[in-house]
Amino acid sequence: MNPVHPLHPAPAPRSGLLWVTLALCLAPFPATTSWSSAGQAALPDPQGYVSDYAGVIGEDWNARIRSVCKDLERKTGVELVVVTTRSIRPYATVRHYAEALYKRWGIGTAQEEHGAMLVAYIEKRRASVTLGRNMIRVVPPPLLEEVTRRYIEPSFRLDQYGEGLYRTVVALASAAQEVRVGVTPHRHRRGVGFWLTLFMVTTLLSVFWWITRPDKRHPFPRIQRDEFWGAGRGGFGGNFGGFGGGTSGEGFT
Repeated sequence: MNPVHPLHPAPAPRSGLLWVTLALCLAPFPATTSWSSAGQAALPDPQGYVSDYAGVIGEDWNARIRSVCKDLERKTGVELVVVTTRSIRPYATVRHYAEALYKRWGIGTAQEEHGAMLVAYIEKRRASVTLGRNMIRVVPPPLLEEVTRRYIEPSFRLDQYGEGLYRTVVALASAAQEVRVGVTPHRHRRGVGFWLTLFMVTTLLSVFWWITRPDKRHPFPRIQRDEFWGAGRGGFGGNFGGFGGGTSGEGFT
């Protein structure tokens, strides 16, 4: 059995009204689990990007959330869905309910484990975010804590679920903007290209320096090896003599 492990259960806020949990889905549930088959069968069917079973979001916020989720999947391939519910029976916690729903619906399966589900349990003002394996680095626990503090907690306390869920979805989608499902990250290709370019430039500079290095052009090393004395010394002496003659011609007295 390969159980589902909680990645980071966030602490309850000071008000005690809301908990947000983050769960990592590693593998489908085995055939036999601690939850009954009746509980599995009781899970609802998806209604699209937004499944507002609790009826608390409102048409305007519903449309906004759907638009963000749709644009996110179109651009990145990441599947993000939002669910509201007033009951999690027969599951003990909203996290267990969200994990079961995530697996039952196959969120992120076709997207290579790039899936995310935000579940709001209205009766207890609690929420849970379930992530696919490849989304953990994209949506780390500190981000969930910030989203809880800034959006979910204050909105849920005022029963403004639509606004709180919308702002949370925007934050999650913003964090996932650079994901490209099924595409090798550009930074890998840039890394190989950078080192290849650096190697080529370094090689060309080395060759150029070797061909044009100073000791190949400057006469002094050749003079030291007696390669320059034959013609050079005579010329130098003649020039000096001419200079001397010129000086004598001036007539220093």
